[in-house]
Amino acid sequence: MSSPQQMDEMRVKRGIVIKDDWPGYNLDLFTYPEHYHDDIENVYIPHGVIMDRIERLARYVMEDFEDSKIMVLCVLKGGYKFCADLVEFIKVLGRSSNRYLETRVEFIRLKSYLNDQSTEDLHIIGSSDLSFLSGKSVLVVEAIVDTGKTMKALLKHVETFEPKMVKVAGLLVKRLSTMTESLTDYVGFEIPNRFVVGYALDYNEYFRDLNHICVISKSGKMKYKI
Repeated sequence: MSSPQQMDEMRVKRGIVIKDDWPGYNLDLFTYPEHYHDDIENVYIPHGVIMDRIERLARYVMEDFEDSKIMVLCVLKGGYKFCADLVEFIKVLGRSSNRYLETRVEFIRLKSYLNDQSTEDLHIIGSSDLSFLSGKSVLVVEAIVDTGKTMKALLKHVETFEPKMVKVAGLLVKRLSTMTESLTDYVGFEIPNRFVVGYALDYNEYFRDLNHICVISKSGKMKYKI
């Protein structure tokens, strides 16, 4: 049985919980690309809050990985900013402590969305050979986990290459009744089932240039639908 302290640590690692009725912030309070003015409803998570939370996740990674070297597997495209900032914080923390965690970053590109819907299929774009993970301590970095189907399929694929250990960092995890198991070890934010964009998260390749995480509007979905 877990101790109260261990349970508290687990809850903290599960992320900042954003409630279902959270309205977000008024757009007038922030700066953002003007061409998206009618395409987003609100600023859901400001950039500064994102960065503060990622710094905390970096501390968890430093504490949990016993090896001096880890292999970071960044899931593209949406995960590139999260991964870059997480790795940078790990480096900064290492320079200011007596333990430096060396990170090597590799990339895998997945596609499982059509417009705003997650599909059943996992498509690995490019090489699916991840043999470089063999015997390594691996940190999978993903921007958003919703149904869990894509992450489950990816982890199954990763395990075939026999890594030493695998942990998952997800910046956003959607709160869904269909999510039957936890697939993430480090969570930035637990959010309701809303379609969000920004901080490299896209809708048909648009909105990656937003610094904040925002909720896309109905007109925005129609404007950029394919």
